[in-house]
Amino acid sequence: MMLTPPSLLPANATKRLQILQAYDILHSVQEPLFTEVVELTATLFNVPVSLIALVGADEVEYKAVHGLPGLRSQPRVEAVCALAVKEEQAVVFTDLAHSHALTPEAGAAAQAKGLRFYAGAPICTPGGYCIGTLCIIDRQPRAFSAAEQLVLEQHAQLVARLIAVRQYCLANPLDEQAHWCAVRTELAWEVQALIALVRYLATYSGTHIPVPADVLELMSRRLKELRSKLDDFHPEPL
Repeated sequence: MMLTPPSLLPANATKRLQILQAYDILHSVQEPLFTEVVELTATLFNVPVSLIALVGADEVEYKAVHGLPGLRSQPRVEAVCALAVKEEQAVVFTDLAHSHALTPEAGAAAQAKGLRFYAGAPICTPGGYCIGTLCIIDRQPRAFSAAEQLVLEQHAQLVARLIAVRQYCLANPLDEQAHWCAVRTELAWEVQALIALVRYLATYSGTHIPVPADVLELMSRRLKELRSKLDDFHPEPL
């Protein structure tokens, strides 16, 4: 196991790890709802890869994977996602092959997989701790607009609420498994509908880079509606 160098650690590293452990999501099985969220993200931004990364002490675990089958974990020092956690804000690399911000290990890992573009938004808990990232990745360099970054951040906020609601449901001693199952089934229908909508728009008007402003505006509105629905479950802040 490669140890994480201090240069990749945020100032609140110890407390951040305690909060991540409290969510009881590390080492959990992959769940269809989270997988559908990364499918939605990849489809919207027209990229081959999207991931939900949970950044532990020395390892990054991938709660959901689209486009890199078989990927389950990676040493933190090799993961570009570790930078978003350190900075506690979105990070964008239009061309990973020419970035000096990566660790040598992360640069080598990206090159080995043929990855060139990366944009990651932090997954932050209600208490403000960054426990991971939602990222999109391409195998060729590309630009990424401020409007696109904003919608990616909204996707990450949705994931953060999903994780909080998951923890809240599973911590409830009364029918906790059934409760979470009902929640994720309902939300899965919503996410699947959004995937179908994005695919329809792409078929109707073609795929564009950057994503057209009207599509981003529509997606932003729908994501806000989903987050509002999640707020009804009142997850306790950590």
